[in-house]
Amino acid sequence: MATNHPPMFDQELCKKAILEGNYEWKKHTLQRMAERNVLQGEIIEVVLQGELLNSYNFDKPFPSALFFKIVNQRPLHVVVAFNKEESLASIITVYEPSIEIFETDFKTKKKLK
Repeated sequence: MATNHPPMFDQELCKKAILEGNYEWKKHTLQRMAERNVLQGEIIEVVLQGELLNSYNFDKPFPSALFFKIVNQRPLHVVVAFNKEESLASIITVYEPSIEIFETDFKTKKKLK
């Protein structure tokens, strides 16, 4: 009996695609970047050099992942989806993690009380 496993987010192939210029900016991302004064280079730095916090293998249409890095003294979270078949990364969103939601490490979500 076959089981349907979701495609896994492949961090290394995603990074390779970005290094080769195979990535796109979603309209939502560009809007958030403008609102939050985040540069494209900062986002690329987060994905290439940051820490993978979580993979979302069940995301549709492609698996995605959440990356974290402090860039220019500012914590940033970036969500990227990766289409393995086309070797194309899609930058989904960027935000500065809120201390109201995350612990002081900006990586761990606070427990609901």
